[in-house]
Amino acid sequence: MLEKQTEVKKHFGVLLSLLRDRQNFLEEIRQEIRLQSKISSLFVTSSIFFAIYGVIIGASHSFGQALSSAIKLPAFYLLTLIICFPTLFFFNVLFGSRSSFKQHFVVLLTAVSVISVLLFSLAPVTLFFMITAPDSYQFFKLLNVLIFGITGTFGVKFLYEGMQLLSQQDEVGKKTRTTILQSWLLLYAFVGMQLGWFLRPFFGAPESKFELFRAVKGNFYLDIMQAISEILNL
Repeated sequence: MLEKQTEVKKHFGVLLSLLRDRQNFLEEIRQEIRLQSKISSLFVTSSIFFAIYGVIIGASHSFGQALSSAIKLPAFYLLTLIICFPTLFFFNVLFGSRSSFKQHFVVLLTAVSVISVLLFSLAPVTLFFMITAPDSYQFFKLLNVLIFGITGTFGVKFLYEGMQLLSQQDEVGKKTRTTILQSWLLLYAFVGMQLGWFLRPFFGAPESKFELFRAVKGNFYLDIMQAISEILNL
């Protein structure tokens, strides 16, 4: 029991070091210091934070939805990363990067971890609106789309800074790799939106029964437009 507590403290200690001194944390990645430990700790802590947020948004529907979202939300972020990661790594290597597979992966995982922490920090706000506006499903959905958008923006900013730091040691092809990174961020966003649509529901419409997955029809953009129309009575 004591060993498990020590292990959990160690995992959260790694995350705290990222939050408190990200420049030094990224420098350690550049120098390949304790990369495996960083991967394990960031994976565990980000999964916990995503699961907590998943429970909150799923609880607006039912216990089953809360449990489902607690599993699907961490899976959503990890799968998006895994799907898009090879593209970034191999294109960077092709254009002069000498950073290792692990270095690339840890930088991406730091960005995902930052998103998880920001989501966790906004969890009380989400919980407040879930309690005070229980019948406003479309508003609750749009609120969370906004929250995911804001936290994702900060995560992307962190990722961009981290990848730029890694590129400092490889001057050859640096400009091209910056362009690749900017294009890859758009790819990451589109893959994330499509995967999120595929894994839905995370909230669960109030009039519907619990579903683990919903039939793939329509798209994310039309659903958001419909939600805005309902709120504005258009």
